[in-house]
Parts: sequence; C-alpha cells; structure tokens
Amino acid sequence: MNRTRLIFFLVIAVAVVIVGAGLVIRAVGNKPTTPVVSNKPLEVRVVTALAVEPWVTEAAKGYNASNPKLEGQPIHVTIIPMDGLSALSRYDSASFEQLPTAWIPDSRYLVELANAAQKDKQGRDVFLTDGEYRAKPIALSLFAWGIYQSRAVVLEKKFGEVNWKTLHDAATAKGGWPELGGDPQWGFFKLVVPNPRKNVGGLAAMVAAAGEYYDRPDISTADVTDPKFQTWLKELMGAVTDLSGASAYTAEDFALLGYSVGDGGQLLESDLLASMAGIQTRWNDPLAVRYPKYVTWFDFPFSVWMGTETTAQEKNAALDFEKYLLTEEVQKKAVAYGLRPVHPTVSVMADANSPFAKWQKQGVAAVVPRTSAMRSPSRDVLQALLRWFDLNIAKR
Repeated sequence: MNRTRLIFFLVIAVAVVIVGAGLVIRAVGNKPTTPVVSNKPLEVRVVTALAVEPWVTEAAKGYNASNPKLEGQPIHVTIIPMDGLSALSRYDSASFEQLPTAWIPDSRYLVELANAAQKDKQGRDVFLTDGEYRAKPIALSLFAWGIYQSRAVVLEKKFGEVNWKTLHDAATAKGGWPELGGDPQWGFFKLVVPNPRKNVGGLAAMVAAAGEYYDRPDISTADVTDPKFQTWLKELMGAVTDLSGASAYTAEDFALLGYSVGDGGQLLESDLLASMAGIQTRWNDPLAVRYPKYVTWFDFPFSVWMGTETTAQEKNAALDFEKYLLTEEVQKKAVAYGLRPVHPTVSVMADANSPFAKWQKQGVAAVVPRTSAMRSPSRDVLQALLRWFDLNIAKR
C-alpha cells in the first residue's frame, strides 16, 4: 500500500470517528430528562365575601388537607374575608398588598364593575365572562324579610303583608307600635339594615327599597336622586337604631342583641338562617321569614384574575379549587350554612337537619315563590346612594 492510499484511509477513519462521536454526543444531548418539579406550593389567595366565607374557609381546609397538586406541584389555598364593596375599592385603587389570585364577591355585578374600571385603565378584561376562566357562581342566596314573629303578626294584620312600604308606614307612625296595634312596651318600630359602608347588603337594601317604591326592578341614578324618593327613604332609614355603630354582621347582631338592634328588616337569607336558632333560644320569639316581590339575588361568582400579576399555573390552581367547591359533597355542606347550592343534584331539603327544612314553619321556602329579580345597579347608582347615606344617615 503506497503512502497516498494510506493517508487517504487514515483521513476516512478520522472522519468516521468524528461523525460517530458527534452522533453519540447528539443522542446523549437529546435524551429525555425528568422535569424538575418545585416543592414550593402554588399559593392561591382568594378574597371572599363575608356571607360565604365560613363555608369557603371550611372547604379550603379540606382541600388543603387532601394535598392537591397541579402537574406535580403542591397547591395551597388561603382565604381572605372581605366585604364586596371593600374589595371593589381595593381593585379600583390597586391597594392590595399582593393581588389575589381569585375573588368571590357577593354578586356578579361587582365583578362587572371592577372589570369595567380595569378595562378602562389597561385596555383589556381582567375578569372574563366566557371560557374556562369565566366568573362562575358557586352558591346562591337572596334578600328576605326577617321579622320577630310577634311583630310580624301585628304588621300583617294591619297592612296585609310585609314589604318596604309597610315598613315605611310603620317607621313613620307617630304613635309607635300602639298606633299599629302592637304592645306599647315595644316603643317605636326599629328597622334593621346593614351598614352600607361595612356590608354590601346595606346598599342592596336601599336598591331594593327603591325598586319597590317605583314598582320596577331596574333603578337609575335619576330615580335615587329624586327628592321625593330621598324624602321617603330618609323617613324609612330614620327607623334604624344605630347604623354608625352597626357591624358588618347585622343578622348576628340581631341574634345577640335582640330587640335593641331592631324589630326586623331585609337581610341575606343565609345570614338569617345562620342566626335563627340563636334568636329563638335567646329571645323566645322566633323570626318570621318572608320573601319580597322583587328578589335581590347574590350569586357569589368565583372570578379568576387574568392579569399578568399571577402566573398561568396559579390561575389553573385557582380553577382546581373552584372545581372542588362545585363538587356535590362540598355543595351539600353549603346548604348547612343556609346557602342555596348551584349543583343540579343537591337539594336544600335533602337533609332533615337542613336549615331550610328546619325553619319551614317560620316561612323559609325551598323554592322562592316570587321570581322578579332586581337588576344589577350601575356604579353611578351605587355611588349616588352611598353619597346620600353619608350626608343624611351616617352622620346623624
């Protein structure tokens, strides 16, 4: 073999070795690797309306105890109790110390108001109305009349039924309860209304009163700023004993403090049901529950924040907790708190110990007899009512 041919074969051999080594290195480099999963939990922070907070908190404890994971990463849920109006204000002013992953407000209209304000600022939706991440109700409740049985008998005998006009006439009776046919020891009629600055129910009560005053479910800014209506509302709200000192939990105060808080009012049904046993035990005068002509519904929508402040994994972890809240087992527990479930197979009457079954004789209805729903008020209506309240009631 001559020298030229030898060199040729050596070059070929070196080339083969180099190509082979390259293929080996490439194969090793393309070998699938096991993804690294963080042991740090995905923290899901959920700002939650006061009315559903006890149930949601219990559910979160059960969820966390089940060691949930998303793609191998642990999930931990923290519940932050907050009234809907306070949460709305914080979203508007961007004053959350750390932006929540999700929000469960009292009603869908609060989500719509928050989203509208953020869309003006950011040019995009931060809470969605369709798709997988849409705001979805997790339970229901509604405004109902809760009046001590002894007082309800007198009012229904004189006026026929309990409504806002009935209570206005009772509030303006110069002779007090004797003029209405009641016991002179009762003094004057006292209305129970949540403080609008501490509980979204206070605003909802004024909106409901306006709906009955005008006999329609939709209320405008012009309606609530009409001088005649404002005079009527001031006469009605004048029967409230002490709004400035009222807590956010009006029904609870009703149960603890009895007649000194008031004779009755329109409050959230779930709050009333939670306090029924305590009222009857302490005051030996059960509540009569009645339903209004125009029903104010609270749907507690689970609303995932879609901004860049939270990661895709955190958003999906929030969805996982939402799915847990909507399971049949957890929805059954909602009934025990006086909430109406959204799960199609869960009935409020399935359990004999359900507050809906227990307090039927007091007027609690499994199916709401009236279906005219109050429409969601605009931001301008809410602000007008709050301003009126501050000027005419809060500082009296």
